[in-house]
Amino acid sequence: MDHPIICFGQQPCGFFPKRYLFAKILTARRLQKEIGGEIVFFFHDSDHDPRETITIVRERNTNREVALNFQFENRIQKQFSPLYAKRVLPGWHQKTARQLPNYVPPSPLVAHFKETKCSNVADFCLEMYMRMGLLEGVRVQRSSAPDFRARAVAVSDYFVDQRYEGEIVRARYRDGKLLLHKGGDRFLEIRGGEFGPEQISPTRDTRFRWMQSVIRCTHYIAGASEQDYINEADTPEVKFIKRDNISDSGKAYIEL
Repeated sequence: MDHPIICFGQQPCGFFPKRYLFAKILTARRLQKEIGGEIVFFFHDSDHDPRETITIVRERNTNREVALNFQFENRIQKQFSPLYAKRVLPGWHQKTARQLPNYVPPSPLVAHFKETKCSNVADFCLEMYMRMGLLEGVRVQRSSAPDFRARAVAVSDYFVDQRYEGEIVRARYRDGKLLLHKGGDRFLEIRGGEFGPEQISPTRDTRFRWMQSVIRCTHYIAGASEQDYINEADTPEVKFIKRDNISDSGKAYIEL
């Protein structure tokens, strides 16, 4: 293997990343020391679930667990817009910056947060990870990038980014219809014209093959949930590596 490509993937997972993402990064760096090559972060910012960016910290005085998240501009944006299209509200940024010293020990983290001025949730998270030094020497590939989408293989199960009520929404394409999931078995059909690959992002079950058609990794660091649904037989050229264990994996990583 002349040039190993070590990949890990993750949605934006909080403005301070969840500890399981930090564990994936550590695993990738350890493997790189062993076999060489480069590390690629597949940043799946096409996901739309607002729960992905919940940031769980502890109050420093009481040790009480607190869940922080971005404030979303409206209901449609919160429920249906992809993370790269959910806007960061200036009022939320300022309010949260004032609160952070209650949860974060003295460090540059609060300054990093204050200096991050990105307009959307995905950019904000990515810049924070970079400011924290977590992605030094790592190549980032974003699932929202039109050139990435244009190069990816066609998949049979996917979402389409469409305009709806003044927002970009991520609608499931099924039987010729564009559907917004409203919970349970309830769906809202929306209008949509013709669309191309630059508007398409994969579902959970088609995501890995879609990603791999562009990144062509040789090794993939798989998280706990990914191990349950990735069909390794679909990509026999990839060696799958379980991410290293880490305590409190769903809590925010707030160290430097």
